[in-house]
Order: sequence, then C-alpha cells, then structure tokens
Amino acid sequence: MPVDVRTEIVIGRRPERVAGYAADPSNAPEWYVNIKAVEWKTPPPLQVGTRIAFTAHFLGRRLVYTYQVVEYVPLQRLVMRTAEGPFPMETSYAWEPAGTDGTRMTLHNRGSPSGFASLVSPFMSFAMRSANRKDLARLKEILERSPPSDARRR
Repeated sequence: MPVDVRTEIVIGRRPERVAGYAADPSNAPEWYVNIKAVEWKTPPPLQVGTRIAFTAHFLGRRLVYTYQVVEYVPLQRLVMRTAEGPFPMETSYAWEPAGTDGTRMTLHNRGSPSGFASLVSPFMSFAMRSANRKDLARLKEILERSPPSDARRR
C-alpha cells in the first residue's frame, strides 16, 4: 500500500529564515522527532545531486537511509529521494510567503513500503502524519523562539 502524507504549517518567520534552516540537513536532528543523526555523503552546500545519510527510529525500528537531492530551488522547494534505504521514499519541502512575515511550509512524504515496512503500511501513513505534525510544530517552536534578525547569523 503506497504512503502519501502531506502536512503543512504557518511559521511566523520569513521564507529566508524558514527555508534556510529547514533545507540544511545538519539541522534535521534538532527538529525531526525521529531523526537521530545526519551524515553528509557529498560535501556541502546543498544542491541537486547532494547525498545525505539519515539514521532514524520509526515504528520501533532503526532505519538508515540515504537521500539524494533531485530538485532544489532555494526559498521555494526541495525534493529528495531515497538512493539507499529500506524502501523507496520521496520527501519534499515547499515554502511560500504567508502574510507579511510568515511562511507556509509543506512537508510531503510519499513512497511504496517493502519488506518489514509493507507489513505495517496500513499504520505507516497514520504514524508518519503524526510524526510530521510534531516535526513541523517543533520547527515552528525553534524558529519563532529565536529573534527574526537571527536568520542572518545562521
């Protein structure tokens, strides 16, 4: 059963701040509930072709997977697909202005679980949606806690 989960949130910071922070894989363990470690497989900066390995815990399992950036339009869109991992998955971020100083961020995950994941795929969408909501809420908390001017120093 395919997984297709789209979650969004409005963050009270400008797109430069939100996209700049969220598109940096090194920040992922800070705002993603399930990601425990990140390893750049290709040197920064982030660009099409960049490969990043993530170690995560999801549904009681340790997962190690490598994403490859397939599309990157700074301040607008980032799309990554698994190059190595337990099942094919695509994760995309989209950012758009919301009001004068806000950003609507959309987090979209889709894929086709196989192996162990296929056994729990009926629950995976629910668990992924729940985790994504927590992740975006955490991202909002982190970014709104720091002063807006902090964006230029990160």
